[in-house]
Amino acid sequence: MSKELQPLNPEEGVERFLQYREPSVRESTLNNGRTRLNFFLEWCDEREIENLNELTGRDLADFVAWRRGDIAPITLQKQLTSIRAALRWWADMDAVREGLHEKLHAPDLPDGAESREDHLSADRAESIIDTLDRYQYASPRHVMMLLLWTTGMRRSALRSIDVDDLRPEDNAVVLEHRPEKGTKLKNGKDGDRWIYLGANVYQVVEDAVNHPERYDVTDDYGREPLLTTRYGRPTGDTIYKWVNQATQPCEYRGCPHDRDPEDCEARGADGYPSRCPSSCGPHAIRRGSITHYLNTGATPEIVSERMDVTLDVLYQHYDIRTEQEKMSVRKDVLESSGVFE
Repeated sequence: MSKELQPLNPEEGVERFLQYREPSVRESTLNNGRTRLNFFLEWCDEREIENLNELTGRDLADFVAWRRGDIAPITLQKQLTSIRAALRWWADMDAVREGLHEKLHAPDLPDGAESREDHLSADRAESIIDTLDRYQYASPRHVMMLLLWTTGMRRSALRSIDVDDLRPEDNAVVLEHRPEKGTKLKNGKDGDRWIYLGANVYQVVEDAVNHPERYDVTDDYGREPLLTTRYGRPTGDTIYKWVNQATQPCEYRGCPHDRDPEDCEARGADGYPSRCPSSCGPHAIRRGSITHYLNTGATPEIVSERMDVTLDVLYQHYDIRTEQEKMSVRKDVLESSGVFE
């Protein structure tokens, strides 16, 4: 008879595990473990997993697929070793099912395997949005990609937006934490904020409300979501799938992987969009958006407030600029200030 699991959110689970490990390992080992487990927390955030009890073998396979394209096989092996250790400890704490760690496998990657980008580049984002603007103006896919890229918001924030949250007089949208009405923001009430969209982006969002592809429905709480399915507000997994589909290169240019669209496992109604080596998820768009803002000269403080991310987390997980790119931004700011005159 299986024992009853006790709820434990991922952040607390990681912190408890690290506290357990602290007395018995070197500081460098503990810091390495923390870094590796932070990627697991990032994935939990993206998949909206709020209770370790929910984890299944299939979830762990999805995590491996999500992480494997970003790092070398040997690095992946090291990361999974840390996560297996955490899973064993969590099982002892009645937070996950016994033996779950045995279902975390790291398959060998073939030589020359394509790598999934860990962020959406500005060039790709602009190409996708330009194509949508030309051929699918104000469609649900267009407004989804436009909002994710221009605001860097999380998937949970995107799905929380109601038509009533639009502010035409300010060309803005309001994000609000409403757990009692079916939508949450990552940082709770601290994530409440107004986001300026600008006149052009706001016009697309406003036009999307009456787009023929948008279902005119309400959710279970009588709210009118901006993004809809025929059943109401989309789930987080639905938005993840939509983003995977929208970022497939064959949607806006030729396939770079020499696949036949008719036979591709990532295409079609029965396909798996995440199996496209070049598709990405909402978090990759968020990383790319934050980096793009920093590259164009927005201060880290402004990006922190707009994207609802602390400066420490921004620098550690989202700022993926090269050192040369960072210097270039500093140079532009200094030259515009007249320092070198």
